[in-house]
Amino acid sequence: MMSKIKITYKKSAIGYNKSQKRTIRALGFRKLYQVIEHDDTPVIRGMVHKVRHLVSVEEVK
Repeated sequence: MMSKIKITYKKSAIGYNKSQKRTIRALGFRKLYQVIEHDDTPVIRGMVHKVRHLVSVEEVK
């Protein structure tokens, strides 16, 4: 079974470059403080790393 991570959109992407805004959208975020669960894959981890100053991450048990 693949582990999951819970990602919370904590800080607005306003004022950051377009690629970071696109990454937030690609992760599935539409609103601030929205929480989304994703499978813990290298692709998702890379996207989270790119916007790590805008989101918080926790592992789902």
